[in-house]
Amino acid sequence: MRVVIRSVPAVDAAPVRVALEVGATWTFASAVGWPGWCRRGRGEHAALDELVAYAGRYAAVAGPGFVPGDPHVLGRSPGDRTTDFGAPHVVGPWDAEPLDAAEADRLTGLLEDCWAAFDRVVAGAPATLRKGPRGGGRDRDAIVDHVREAERAYCSRAGARTPPRTPWPAQRERLVAALRAGGPDAAWPARYALRRCAWHVLDHAWEIEDKSA
Repeated sequence: MRVVIRSVPAVDAAPVRVALEVGATWTFASAVGWPGWCRRGRGEHAALDELVAYAGRYAAVAGPGFVPGDPHVLGRSPGDRTTDFGAPHVVGPWDAEPLDAAEADRLTGLLEDCWAAFDRVVAGAPATLRKGPRGGGRDRDAIVDHVREAERAYCSRAGARTPPRTPWPAQRERLVAALRAGGPDAAWPARYALRRCAWHVLDHAWEIEDKSA
C-alpha cells in the first residue's frame, strides 16, 4: 500500500518510517522519528489513512522542520489488551535502535513541542467541553489532571522517578533530563518512552481542541 501525504508538501522529503501495532480491535500507526504523530484505525489501512489525515495538524506542532514523505512501514508488532483499549503499548525492535545525543535532543525537543501545544490548547479551552465518546466525557480540568498523573507514571518507567507532589514543570524537567540522557536504567527504551509520552499529551490536546469547537 502506498499512501501519499497531501496535507504537507512532500517534495524531496525522506520517507516516513512507520511502525504498526496491530490489535484485534485497533491498529496504531506510529511515525517512529516524529513523537506524537501516531493515530489509530480499525485495521492497518485505516490507521495509515488516519496518520496521513493528521499530518497537517502535526505540522502545526512540530514546526517547519516537519516535511514528511510517503509512509514506509518498518514492521508490525502484535497488540495487546491496552492496544485494543485505545493506547499504543507495545515496544518494538525499532525502539531499541541506538539513540545518539543529537537524536535524543531532537526527539525530546519534539516532546516539549507537544507539551507546549497542549498548554496552549488548555489555556484557550472552556472549562466545560462538548460531550462525546472520546475520553469518557471528561471536561478540561479532568483531562489536565489525567495527563499530569499519567506523565508521573511515565516518569518512573523512563528512569525519572518523581515524588508525588512534585510541581508539573519540575516533573517535566526530570523527564526531559532522563530522555535526553537516553533513559539509562529505565524500564522503557527511550525511543518508546518518547513516542508514548508525546502521543498521550498530543492526543488529549487534540481531544480538548475538538471538544471546544
